[in-house]
Amino acid sequence: MKIVVLCGGLSMERNVSITSGTLICKALRALGHRAVLVDMFYGLEDIDTPVSEIFENLPELREAHVAAEAPDMDAVIAARKWVSPSKIGKGVLELCQMADVVFLGLHGACGEDGRIQATLDLLGVPYTGSGYLGSALAMDKDLTKRIVAPLGVRTPDWHTIRYAQADIEGIVSEQKLPVVVKPVDSGSSVGVSIAHSAEELRAALRDNLELGRVILEEYIAGREIDVGVLDGESLPSIEIIPKKGFYDYVNKYQAGATVEICPTPIAPEIEQRLRETALTVHNALGLSAYSRSDYIVDASGEIYFLEINTLPGMTPTSLMPQEAAAVGIDYNTLCQRIVDIALRERGK
Repeated sequence: MKIVVLCGGLSMERNVSITSGTLICKALRALGHRAVLVDMFYGLEDIDTPVSEIFENLPELREAHVAAEAPDMDAVIAARKWVSPSKIGKGVLELCQMADVVFLGLHGACGEDGRIQATLDLLGVPYTGSGYLGSALAMDKDLTKRIVAPLGVRTPDWHTIRYAQADIEGIVSEQKLPVVVKPVDSGSSVGVSIAHSAEELRAALRDNLELGRVILEEYIAGREIDVGVLDGESLPSIEIIPKKGFYDYVNKYQAGATVEICPTPIAPEIEQRLRETALTVHNALGLSAYSRSDYIVDASGEIYFLEINTLPGMTPTSLMPQEAAAVGIDYNTLCQRIVDIALRERGK
């Protein structure tokens, strides 16, 4: 099949996405597909082959790894040769319309928030992952909590605030500590911090000031556990144990920074509840294909849902591939399964 693997884009998670996309593209080529890796923002500007010939003359894949720091978005924008307000690079949609399916290796804004899904829907192009509405809902942590909490899914207490510089001191004086500060609509723990003191909260609010809207979430001490869902079935849970600090951007993507155990060594009844909760959240948001939910399990065995990812990472240290491997699904087979689901649900 002819497959476009979309990655990159204008997101703070673009480096993670490029690594995911590169590995997905390699796997699809190993399976015999004519797969082309395309950065959604840069488009085809660095590919010399004419669009009409790309699937017959596949561009070489470069090695990719996730840098220790999130990207400088101003530098990313400045580096594009094509001057346009479009967040979709030159030639991207034309190439997607030539493909049998588009594999979304995107993360974060412009990729996981429903906008590219809606665009591909309007073009009649099949794509992997959830549809535009479920993607948009899941990307908004506040809306997600509002939807699942009435279903009996326990989540840490939270409130969402809009604020300016002048509001910070008032927020700090009123907020109970410790508290988790996180952007409403980003992933990979970009912009997330745990504030144990007034000064740490003040710094976190300053760091996220340009967002204007963040979640202040009750801090729950406990074990960090994730659960994937693949084609309507939950996968074995995976426990994340950072060697230092919490599961932030660096600990997620730097090899050796975190110990990951799958299946999680936990009581069978808690494992069962985790897997049932993952399916409840996945279905409540109208998701399809695959997702990955994040949880905290406290010392008493209480489960707290944190958030859900509709396009889980597919890097060497990503959790979804490890969970799939625990039930005998290797990386290449996982990629093929995701393609098969897309064609079954959105095939032309």
